[in-house]
This record gives sequence, structure tokens and C-alpha cells, in this order.
Amino acid sequence: MITYIQGRLVEKTPTEVVIDCNGIGYHVNISLHTFSLIPNEEKIKLFTFLQIKEDAHTLYGFVEKQERELFKLLISVSGVGASIARTMLSSLAPQQIIQAIASNDVTTIQSIKGIGAKTAQRVILDLKDKVLNVYALDEVSLISNNTNKEEALSALEVLGFTRKIAEKVLEKIVKQEPNASVENLIKQALKNL
Repeated sequence: MITYIQGRLVEKTPTEVVIDCNGIGYHVNISLHTFSLIPNEEKIKLFTFLQIKEDAHTLYGFVEKQERELFKLLISVSGVGASIARTMLSSLAPQQIIQAIASNDVTTIQSIKGIGAKTAQRVILDLKDKVLNVYALDEVSLISNNTNKEEALSALEVLGFTRKIAEKVLEKIVKQEPNASVENLIKQALKNL
């Protein structure tokens, strides 16, 4: 198993990089999240996961260990392959996926292209306990956080804002301040809407 690759960055696109390690160029598949975190330096280090199939050996790279571990959890779910897991990590930040799984937020997971209702429910069902244990999350704080967000969302809808836009704004606020009160969420959302 290749745990990480450290070398000279030769090519970089939003979906892949080529890293030169002592004269050998490694083609590494990446998510948009990793792409955004790769420094604009010549020498880089990526944590990797090597997927071996009959017809291909595919290398996936991640700037953060947490993203790699989440990728491995996601591909352990029946019906979620490496390409869907990479799409998930390209659509949402790892922390957002972890929050969604831990708080039974099917809507957030289902909002990812290629994920239907059944797959979203399976991801939550299969990974919720693992996510709570691995990331040492407190289910009680997640529930209150989710309740505060839902109450703020309802209030913003009453004020005439569309649900989708208000939800995006609230997601950003909750990410920055996970324990914000309903009032705080509404006030900050109104500033950003």
C-alpha cells in the first residue's frame, strides 16, 4: 500500500495531478477539495489510497488525512464507488459530509450529483456510528445545531427568502460557528442575503 507520495508537482488540474518522485511520474486522482488545498509550490505531499481492480490500479490523493479516511469510509458503502466518493468530496467539504452523516441530513447528501435517496440513506445508515466514533462527535450538540439551523431556515422562509438560497447561507454560517443560536443565525443570514 502506498501511504503517501512526496515529490515535485509536474501537472495540476482540478481532477488530477502528476507528481515526479525520483524520475517516476505518478498520476494521482484528486477531489476539488484537495485541488483547492494544494499549495502552489514545487514540492508537495499527498496522502494516498491505491485502489486495485482487475483492469486498473488507480491512485487517489488527498492533502489531509481526514479526507482520505472519509474517502475510505465512503467507498465501504455498497453502491458508492471511488468515482462517487470523489464526487462527494468535490461537492462538499469533508466536514460537511461528516456533519450530514452524523445528523441524518439526507437532503444534503442527496444534493450531490449522482446520489439518489436510497444511496443517501444507505450512506447515513452504514456510516453514522463509524463517523460518530471516529470523529468523536457529540450527537446531542449535532441535534441542537441542526434544530437551530432548521428554525432559522423556517424564519427566513417566513421573511420571504427562498429555501435553497437561505440554506446555502446558513450552511456557511454553521460551518464557521457550529454552536450559534437561532437568533445569531438569523441575524448573520440577513446580512448575507
